[in-house]
Amino acid sequence: MATFGCQMNAHDSERIKGMLEELGLGEAPTADEADVVVFNTCTIREKPDTKLAAYLGEAAARKREDPDRVIAVGGCYAEAQRERIFELYPAVDVAFGPGSITHLGEWLGAGGVGVARGRFGLDERGFAAELPMHRERSFQAWVQVSMGCNSVCSYCIVPAVRGREQSRRPGEVVAEVTRLATQGVKEITLLGQNVNSWGRDLLPEIRTEFGELLRACDAVEGIERIRFTSPHPKDFRDPVIAAMAECDAVCEQVHLPLQSGSSRVLKAMRRTYTRERYLALVDKMRAAIPDLAIGTDIIVGFPGETEDDFVQTLEVVEEVRYDSAFTFVYSPRAGTEAAAMEEQVPHEVKIERMERLVETVQTIARERNHGRVGRVEEVLVEGVSRTDPALLRGRTRRNTTVNFVGTAAAGELVDVLVEEATSMTLRGTQTVPSHALVTLDACAS
Repeated sequence: MATFGCQMNAHDSERIKGMLEELGLGEAPTADEADVVVFNTCTIREKPDTKLAAYLGEAAARKREDPDRVIAVGGCYAEAQRERIFELYPAVDVAFGPGSITHLGEWLGAGGVGVARGRFGLDERGFAAELPMHRERSFQAWVQVSMGCNSVCSYCIVPAVRGREQSRRPGEVVAEVTRLATQGVKEITLLGQNVNSWGRDLLPEIRTEFGELLRACDAVEGIERIRFTSPHPKDFRDPVIAAMAECDAVCEQVHLPLQSGSSRVLKAMRRTYTRERYLALVDKMRAAIPDLAIGTDIIVGFPGETEDDFVQTLEVVEEVRYDSAFTFVYSPRAGTEAAAMEEQVPHEVKIERMERLVETVQTIARERNHGRVGRVEEVLVEGVSRTDPALLRGRTRRNTTVNFVGTAAAGELVDVLVEEATSMTLRGTQTVPSHALVTLDACAS
């Protein structure tokens, strides 16, 4: 199975894997050995589409050698293309939108028998929470709180492929978090296209807001860390900031998409906030949570973006001093307002601006991380380092990757003294807890 795109897709893929395992389909060691190949797709930018085309070409070649092999394409690209996907890629057997995951088992059948040609379902969407889940790590879990989006950003195709916003009931969310805690999960990430507006579409008798949901999850015994993504700045209200500051389990980290530092471009993007409003929100959040780490999304080369607009984006990056940033070159998406706009920025200009932006982001992130050197950070151990098998790897509450010398097991929370830093990672040594030192001193005496 191959997964493209956002955290919501990662969550959906865990559900798909769990469902396929219930059908008796175990994960194949390699793609060549798979009886059923599933692609969970993204279409928010052009790059995932291009990558998918290459993957499907390879899968089609394997299918010619073994006609019984099943190729399934799910996710946002499948929903955007619908029946056209079978014209573009004749080797595809079944396609399904992100709202139709709950039906995939029926369409595939045991071992891929009785494959449906295509099913999509914005009109019959359902939360996948009741499906079995194959989690990458037993101590971390995604928890979907909503699906869809009511925003009308001029560049974004998400509302068209995931539908209008629909919130899960608060009792269902808390029940899932409680169940996960009993299974040993220590860290949860609450997911939605716009988590801040969660709850506003619920019936009056159960309607609440996202800050209260954070508090309810914080009260679940066994949950040590709570994260959420993605919020929209226009809906980030004071009760959420207060919950972040007051709830022990809610991490000192937030992903706050900027997209552009120019109010003129933000208006063209239909983001419904200005540069000034965004910066005021950042100031309010940092006043309430002084050690807050902020990540962001930035689009370079939106139609009509001038050099002055881009310089304003650099100015915001330097003022906010982001700990991390996902940076994207604008690519038009069919059916969006921005795709038809005049003054499309030349590709070479986009690339030159992107290089300047990345340099600025990395310089600031490196400085921010160097500021952690000498501190002791709480780290949730995720496993062995990807770059050095002699080291362990984990994440701080501020969501920074740490490679460190230690003896802890995956899933443990340990303290690490930070000794080195780059723009993306920290490096250090696991410290001995103070109570252990007392015990050792007592034995020595």
